[in-house]
Amino acid sequence: MENKASRGHLAALLTILIWGTTFISTKVLLVDFQPVEILFFRFVLGLLALLIVCPRRLTGTTLRQEIVFGTAGLCGVCLYYLMENIALTYTMASNVGVIISAAPFFTAILSHLLLKKEEKLGAAFFVGFLIAMAGIALISFNGSALQLNPTGDLLALLAAFLWACYSILTRRISGYGYNTILTTRRIFFYGILFMVPALFLFDFRLELDRFANPVYLLNILFLGLGASALCFVTWNFAVRLLGAVKTSVYIYLVPVITVAASVVILREPFTWMTGAGTVLTLAGLLLSEGKWGGRRNIIRKSH
Repeated sequence: MENKASRGHLAALLTILIWGTTFISTKVLLVDFQPVEILFFRFVLGLLALLIVCPRRLTGTTLRQEIVFGTAGLCGVCLYYLMENIALTYTMASNVGVIISAAPFFTAILSHLLLKKEEKLGAAFFVGFLIAMAGIALISFNGSALQLNPTGDLLALLAAFLWACYSILTRRISGYGYNTILTTRRIFFYGILFMVPALFLFDFRLELDRFANPVYLLNILFLGLGASALCFVTWNFAVRLLGAVKTSVYIYLVPVITVAASVVILREPFTWMTGAGTVLTLAGLLLSEGKWGGRRNIIRKSH
């Protein structure tokens, strides 16, 4: 059992280390690509990669299971990334990265309400939530001195809620007993399907010649093969082994990785407010989740 949990923690950690830098790649691509174009290209690449790795079909599913797969694709692939990518056009990458870290709160609440298997939410959860929200506000206000646009922050917060929905759905999918690569591929299929209307709505351009630029090519390959094909499988695998709430703990690391990468690669400013906001956000998230998994075992195991 301990070895099983260790594999889940390693899978979650690998996923977050990669996802923490995806904001940077997306920001680079947004120079010449629409958000929906980045979204479409990366998940088509991810789907093709998963088909090559595991070409056999997923069979024997019920209509109810297909509805869950479809809803997971809508929330975790189509709407989540669309909201996130659009948010990046309004606000800084570091802002989006930190705000997305609110996802564990939504995951915990939804898990408590829908899965009925988690511990009751205690005072520590709500105190942690307030501390984290203070940190997020601090970082957002810091950004306002440069480029204030609350639209981006609200879209990022909506994306966090959508990711929580996805985590709960994948927890349910893990109970079906199917191969993780096959279920992830099915989720990708539905996500791309729901994406099609957005292609027309947001003026999608195929124009593959843009990938003649090696910077764009490398970034879309990173997003498609690494952040999509690999990371969705490892994340879903972690949810299967650890559960939705325990796995969501690793989202705490996203703002730290994102802010560091934003400063180094995008030359975005790192001020004392950014640093203090990040510390508050992480402290609040850790405090709010600390009771679960045998009181503070989640925190200890994540180190």
